[in-house]
Amino acid sequence: MIKTLNQLLQGQYMGVHAYEEFIKNLEDSSPLRSRFMTIQQDLKHHAALLSERIQQLHGTPATSEGVIGKIELSISQLFDHPNGEKDILKHAIKGENLYGIKMTEKLVRDELDEESLNLVHQILDKQREHVDYLKSELH
Repeated sequence: MIKTLNQLLQGQYMGVHAYEEFIKNLEDSSPLRSRFMTIQQDLKHHAALLSERIQQLHGTPATSEGVIGKIELSISQLFDHPNGEKDILKHAIKGENLYGIKMTEKLVRDELDEESLNLVHQILDKQREHVDYLKSELH
């Protein structure tokens, strides 16, 4: 269970760093910039909640996205250079959907106790809100 929660925690760190890159690539005057900062704060909050839960279970929380996460982030930075707000929105939607929601759902199947599962569902609900917002901004 702790291993699964740590994998989810590493995913939150990946998201934090991905949004850091998105924010850097947005103009200061872009209305998306402040919204992306809010989403990044949500991800940091989720990481803190997961860390706390891991400690409650007497585990040691991860402190970064891990080696694989760093490699994935580096590769995406090398090959995926979003140009403009629409491109950044598309990348953010893909990241939230693929890495945030789908990977989380796959990881937690039959792996967690009820309290941990409730926490993960709260995080997933928030991530779905992020995707809905991002999609609305894209269209």
